[in-house]
Amino acid sequence: MRRSPYLELIEQKVVVYDGAFGTYVQQLGLGPDDFGSEALEGCNELLVITRPDVIATMHDDFFKVGVDIVETATFGAFGVPLGEYGISDRSHEINLAAARIAREVADGHGGLVAGSIGPGTKFASLGQIRFAELRDAYEVQAHALLEGGVDVLLVETQFDLLGAKAAMIGCRRAMAAVGGDGPSRGAGGLR
Repeated sequence: MRRSPYLELIEQKVVVYDGAFGTYVQQLGLGPDDFGSEALEGCNELLVITRPDVIATMHDDFFKVGVDIVETATFGAFGVPLGEYGISDRSHEINLAAARIAREVADGHGGLVAGSIGPGTKFASLGQIRFAELRDAYEVQAHALLEGGVDVLLVETQFDLLGAKAAMIGCRRAMAAVGGDGPSRGAGGLR
């Protein structure tokens, strides 16, 4: 089996990831029309559908300043936080689009893509969500990211141990479903 481009890269050098997605988007002064409606304003992850040009430009800007890896615009793109906007059923669509945008830009720069998986807005340790529901939502997200061609899955900014466990199990289930122990471009796996 071919080695993961991610594992090869981290063996060669210190790897530089991109900057903050939310901060980048907030400085643009986008309005309701950019998000698709007033009710969806602020759902930054939806921009991969409504304004893919903004997301592609963001990735391109990061590569131009010398990063090695961009993260997909999917920090909150799983069923739980998307449910707050009434679009939890669009998780697969959003993550797939985000991964494909990042993959296209990264390929143009010879860079890599990390599938960003954040903590969400409800925490199993606090009893706000059932563990199985959280795990399953992460699995949908991870599956779409893998389908879209990420090099590595990045479970990030977790501060709830049950949330981290749910994300890891969801990612492992998604990896098993797509056949293998890591992203389709190699065995990069979880980081």
